[in-house]
Amino acid sequence: MNERQGPAQRRSGLQLIRGARGLLVFLFLVSGVINVLALTGSFYMLQVYDRALTSGSVPTLVAISILAVGLYGFQGIFDIIRSQVLVRIGARLDRMMAPLAHRVAVDMPRFGYSASEALERGRDVDTVRGFLGSQGPMALFDLPWMPLFLGFIYILHPMLGALTIAGAFVLTCLAIATEILTRRHAQASHEATVRRNMIAESNARNAEVMKAMGYAGRAVERFRLANEAHLSLQTRTSDISGTFAAISRVLRMLLQSAILGLAAYLTIRGELSSGAIIAATVAAARAMAPVDLAIGNWKQIVAARAAFRRIGETAAILDIAPERMALPAPRRSLSVEGITVASPSTGRVLLSDVSFTLEAGQAMGVIGPSGGGKTTLARALTGVWPVLRGAVRLDDADIPQWTDDALGRHLGYLPQDVVMVDGTVSENIARLDPDAKPEHIIAAAQAAAIHEMIVRLPDGYQTALGPLGTALSAGQRQRIGLARALYRNPFLVVLDEPNSNLDAAGEAALTKAIEGVKARGGIAIVVAHRPSALKAVDVVGVIQGGRMVAFGPKDEILRSRTRSDGAREAPAADQPDRKAVPVAVVSKARSDRTAGVA
Repeated sequence: MNERQGPAQRRSGLQLIRGARGLLVFLFLVSGVINVLALTGSFYMLQVYDRALTSGSVPTLVAISILAVGLYGFQGIFDIIRSQVLVRIGARLDRMMAPLAHRVAVDMPRFGYSASEALERGRDVDTVRGFLGSQGPMALFDLPWMPLFLGFIYILHPMLGALTIAGAFVLTCLAIATEILTRRHAQASHEATVRRNMIAESNARNAEVMKAMGYAGRAVERFRLANEAHLSLQTRTSDISGTFAAISRVLRMLLQSAILGLAAYLTIRGELSSGAIIAATVAAARAMAPVDLAIGNWKQIVAARAAFRRIGETAAILDIAPERMALPAPRRSLSVEGITVASPSTGRVLLSDVSFTLEAGQAMGVIGPSGGGKTTLARALTGVWPVLRGAVRLDDADIPQWTDDALGRHLGYLPQDVVMVDGTVSENIARLDPDAKPEHIIAAAQAAAIHEMIVRLPDGYQTALGPLGTALSAGQRQRIGLARALYRNPFLVVLDEPNSNLDAAGEAALTKAIEGVKARGGIAIVVAHRPSALKAVDVVGVIQGGRMVAFGPKDEILRSRTRSDGAREAPAADQPDRKAVPVAVVSKARSDRTAGVA
């Protein structure tokens, strides 16, 4: 979604949800016409038994039959209109909200949600669209028109009206009981579904490891237990709705028989005509049908209601994002001002009060022990994880001042785990840009020194990589990921363990690529364990225990680290007194910032 379409699509999605009131009014009126025309059967019975049969007039019978056929035809037309309007509302909702829901789903893992939880946003759209094409909405739109039929029966005879109202009250109580009892299980059932899907997704992602080390069976057993919990909750919900639906059907049939018997008794006493017996029975059946249908579909109604609420939350999340003014491309500096970063999933602070400044044409290496916070710093610099305090500035502008699309044009990122999208080599390098020029793709490949490797592939740049790019080796994926990071010469390039899967030739190409970023006036940051990745950097920062404990020229920091490592191995008496390399500190810190996905 590009910048120009983003706000418009967000507004369209919200307008669709807010404009549902007008559509509901239209469908309510159409349902009123349908229900008025549904009285055709009752009036037809009255006329046949009380007029045509008593007069013995065939022309009268033919005339009222033709009129009834015409009215039934109109009822069918309006019913078709209502059904098609609901289906098209579902299609419009899907067309407008599915991309926005997916946009939120793409962001959710950054804030600690699992992929399964994120994908539920898209499934919510499917749930609502499927519900709108079912019988559930018909029942809901017909329910408010029950008094029309009850009033008709009451006009025929007050006793019939009282009996029918009593039956409608009992069925309404059943519907309320169904709502109360299913509501308790609806959220738990949804959460169980997400948990089951999370385990299934994790098992599929780790299939090779589980197969190789022989614990696939235990993983399947773990899934089986989660699936049992999911099925247990689903069964309870289905049992409730199914039980009340069966009771509703029995009571409706019992009510029809009771009305028929009472009408016959009143006819015997001369208080009701014979035609009214059939008319009252038909009208009572039509009055009770929406309640019966609603109870039978209550599980779907509850699921659709919860899904629609979450869709509204999704739209609200996107709507509150302010539109930002376009800023000039950064060209001068990167300033990190006292940033503190926490894990989105646990809330635990992983990086505290880190500050440094880099000028255009510089490259920085980031080293330190595993778990010290190096990858957290990379995620904060690229905006993948939000910072709690402080600021990351490009040419003095904090990165939240850019939209994701605008920032992406100035930023290249190579994560530790390189994953390709399901597309061709060229699409992956070009970041799915539909207007990518071949010369820009080839330039990025040449900057990463993989042009020759790509053209040797079966279809060259048009080679399909398949899901996650598993058709390539880890080293090939890493080098294509490097080309993707260098596409269109971004100002800031952040490389996290860029040589973890590279051979000597790949490391030489990496060094050349970093030098190229510096030569064109960009800034490169390299997170590394292996010193060979630091050949082209100018300065080095040491991250340890979530803090930057040293920052300075590369040779000085590496020499200091070497002495420190040697001193730790020597006896305590031989350790010299050394002063720590000072860390750059910025006096003015930004106010607290928090971010998250509802």
